Amino acid sequence: QVQLVESGGGLVQPGGSLRLSCAASGSIFSSTYMGWYRQAPGKQRELVAGITRFGSTDYADSVKGRFTISRPYGKNTMYLQMNSLKSEDTAVYYCAAGGTGRPPEYWGQGTQVTVSS
Repeated sequence: QVQLVESGGGLVQPGGSLRLSCAASGSIFSSTYMGWYRQAPGKQRELVAGITRFGSTDYADSVKGRFTISRPYGKNTMYLQMNSLKSEDTAVYYCAAGGTGRPPEYWGQGTQVTVSS
């Protein structure tokens, strides 16, 4: 059993920054991949950033150079540092975990990120 809980979302002005956190409980050791997804109203959920147990990362083209994913060794926590935020980044952000090379099997409840004003 694995439970993922996101936090850190909120309202931010364009150009601002936010850091999202994903706290994992349960048997997270079997998860070799963790990632952040987002979904805007009326749009499909998309992968934002992913990271393996070895630290290899991948990013959506739309966030490269602005977002950074991290997964400190020995901690059941994952982060997404978001800088230079744009209105297009507005979405519900989800934490996910699973095995490398396959769809995530664990999901968080989501946290709202709104970039406005």
